[in-house]
Amino acid sequence: MTHMVRRLLLENPASRFERFRVEYEDGAPPASLDIYEDQSHTILSENDSPDLGFRFSVNPYRGCLHGCAYCYARPSHEYLGFGAGSDFERKLVVKRRAPELLAQAFDKKSWTGELVVFSGNTDCYQPLEKELELTRGCLDVCARYRNPVHVITKSVLVERDIDLLTKLRDEAHASVTLSIPFLDVDTARAIEPYAPPPSRRIEAVRRLAAAGIAVGVNVAPLIPGLNDRAVVPILEAVADAGATTAGIVPLRLPGAVAEVFTERLRDALPLAAEKVLTRVREMRGGKLNDPRFGARMQGSGRYIETVLELFEVTVRRLGLNRRDMTPPRASTFRRPGPQLDLFGG
Repeated sequence: MTHMVRRLLLENPASRFERFRVEYEDGAPPASLDIYEDQSHTILSENDSPDLGFRFSVNPYRGCLHGCAYCYARPSHEYLGFGAGSDFERKLVVKRRAPELLAQAFDKKSWTGELVVFSGNTDCYQPLEKELELTRGCLDVCARYRNPVHVITKSVLVERDIDLLTKLRDEAHASVTLSIPFLDVDTARAIEPYAPPPSRRIEAVRRLAAAGIAVGVNVAPLIPGLNDRAVVPILEAVADAGATTAGIVPLRLPGAVAEVFTERLRDALPLAAEKVLTRVREMRGGKLNDPRFGARMQGSGRYIETVLELFEVTVRRLGLNRRDMTPPRASTFRRPGPQLDLFGG
């Protein structure tokens, strides 16, 4: 396992934006962690994809220390002049002004208090957040403005901010989705090496639910031939822990992600690799990825359709299709100021 991780940290697929590529030889020292500061003047990202159920998101970080081989955000690192492989995991970009920029966005007359999702790209609770507290600062801004939020993460660090999430729940809206694609700890460690183990994520579901936070779980990505048999046990475990909703997204491998995922799979799980890749091609029309809107978050073919049917049946059986994750229709948004403070706002 140590050899596998070292190799993965040193190798990048060729970036479509770079003119030169540097190859590391075996025996090179492990890559160091480099932090860069983002100088953007805005923090809200607007999404117009019909495949996603939200419009606005906040991403305090670019790149991610979790190192998940399947992460669809990897190609976005190439726009920064970095690679989608080890650079994505070890050259991280932080937006230190994120809370300040979010408050500025909320102060604009055009902002009406729509749901904000943390994060639409890389994990807002990756390990850097423990020290930098950028996500917490943004949640604090949302609480002051009573702006509804939804958090998507695979990190148990979200438990730290239960105080802000409960405040938002009471005065606006707050819900959390935990990504749990595996139950087997060894498989999880091979594919998402620096994310918390599955059992700990399930415990996070339990703690959030106990605090009265609406919690959902994404079995994402669904990797045919690798974690499809874990779908039912995962759903049963999270239902027992207090989750109220569940979703599933078949694996998609845009751009350089296909190379990163394939190399990791063949290196860490060689006996399963070709079976998995064959199944992926079966559900993607003979390719490893289908980028079309309406198709990229789905899959086709009898095999994947059978798995998805089993998912739906299990969700209904366990009651994981409740609707308390939906934000309130009436706007709770308020701009803080002397008048609101006077009336307890």
